[in-house]
Amino acid sequence: MKSLLVVVLFLSVMSSSMAEEGKHLFILSGQSNMAGHRPDEAFTPAVEKALSEENVIVVQDAKGGQPIMRWYKKWVGPNGEKPEQRGDLYDRLMAKVNAAAKGQKLASVTFFWMQGENDASRQWGSVYENSLVALHKQLSDDLGRKDVGFVIGRLSDFDMTNKRYKHWTMIRDIQVKVAESNPRFAWVDTDDLNDGKNRRGKEIKDDLHYSGEGYKELGRRFAAEALKLIKK
Repeated sequence: MKSLLVVVLFLSVMSSSMAEEGKHLFILSGQSNMAGHRPDEAFTPAVEKALSEENVIVVQDAKGGQPIMRWYKKWVGPNGEKPEQRGDLYDRLMAKVNAAAKGQKLASVTFFWMQGENDASRQWGSVYENSLVALHKQLSDDLGRKDVGFVIGRLSDFDMTNKRYKHWTMIRDIQVKVAESNPRFAWVDTDDLNDGKNRRGKEIKDDLHYSGEGYKELGRRFAAEALKLIKK
């Protein structure tokens, strides 16, 4: 009985301590494969199990078929083009983030990015690295933090010969390069997530999008990498 009381008190103290440190904010964004990811299936349960439900804030906002310029406000194309529609999806995302985090003390912030297919298709790989790094800085600056974790979902093995999306492997390589350039960054392998049955029950192989189970596994992998970064 005494030992049980000690365990209960310990857990109570730990929970109270974590609450005092602040909450953990997880921001998920990108294009269709992020839109297809449902955090409640695997991601949110995993981080809540590790950090406790009351200490977790999850915000997701994604839109299929979009280039990174819809998030990065100062995006400049390979030929110097500066489209008017830059950063509008970022503003939409941040409206959700600011509403969810208002009045909260944050112990950590982790940004998850699952995007790049559209830029690979448009052959904008030459400006993707700068855009990706700058997007993280844009978010960090807006949140007033220098410790924002960054977890990148690397493009899958959908077009390893670059036949349909000419800059596919270029974008893949850039994502890994950026992820390995900073101890607060990480990347997730998605090469085995696009086989099996999709959510409509159709059998897929090396598809552009992921299987039903693939999206769940993406959530688990995102959570695992985020928790590693938080522990650091």
